[in-house]
Amino acid sequence: MAGDSSFDVVSKVDRQEVDNALNQAKKEIEQRYDFKGVGASIDWSGENIVMAANSEDRVKAVLDVFIAKLAKRGVSLKSLDHGDPTPSGKEYRMSASIKEGISQETAKKLTKLIRDEGPKSVKAQIQGDELRVSSKSRDDLQSAIALLKGADVDTDLQFVNYR
Repeated sequence: MAGDSSFDVVSKVDRQEVDNALNQAKKEIEQRYDFKGVGASIDWSGENIVMAANSEDRVKAVLDVFIAKLAKRGVSLKSLDHGDPTPSGKEYRMSASIKEGISQETAKKLTKLIRDEGPKSVKAQIQGDELRVSSKSRDDLQSAIALLKGADVDTDLQFVNYR
């Protein structure tokens, strides 16, 4: 394997950018006229993001503001996993989380895609929540990256450690 080149396929999110987007959304919610007096809020709750307001529509509006801030800061929306608003006492709450890592199911789908449609010399291995793709030819690795970029998966993919 000394002559092999490889790269890793990962799914990571810059937590600082997510935190910045959340703080910007919080400021906008505090200042916007249509959120006055509706108890609208957005905050961290451990690893999850909790949004609250006095109506279902307002919680969805808070989510829209947060999504806009994430997009503006370059965080992929494929990494955001949110549920539906649920009533909680006098208010509605919605929980969202940031997905990181490639799930086993997605990793198997990607390895099958590389095996079926990629160049024959390319091999893919699942390593925890990452995928290692290796080949003797760097050109084959480039075409594997192009193939994976075009793949329809619900995970944000990055390509790192290209060597």
